[in-house]
Amino acid sequence: MTPGQEEEKFQKGLEQFNHSHFFEAHETWEEIWLSAAEPEKTFLQGIIQVAAAFHHYTCGNPAGAGSLLQAGAKKLEQFPETHRGLALEELRAAVRRWIAALAAGTDLGREQLPRITQPHRR
Repeated sequence: MTPGQEEEKFQKGLEQFNHSHFFEAHETWEEIWLSAAEPEKTFLQGIIQVAAAFHHYTCGNPAGAGSLLQAGAKKLEQFPETHRGLALEELRAAVRRWIAALAAGTDLGREQLPRITQPHRR
């Protein structure tokens, strides 16, 4: 896969995530992750786990969502506030809110599902 094709897939995954098509985003990003080198591989695994977590949430599995959010958050904490043009700290903050809510047995609701913004596209 060329760098241009990778970027196209990455953007497609973002669009899918931001439209709450979490399973599809997970699958799209996984295609890039398979051949990625570190540290990008860890970054991709983090957002893949976050996408998978919200897929579990939308399927009625809050326990699965919580554990995947924790795993994804741990990987994403290794990266700066913005990475690959994404507002990564905004996503991490949203993930932390969801982790706390799910741990407390609170449902934030689908209207609170996060989006990944790109204030500084690379």
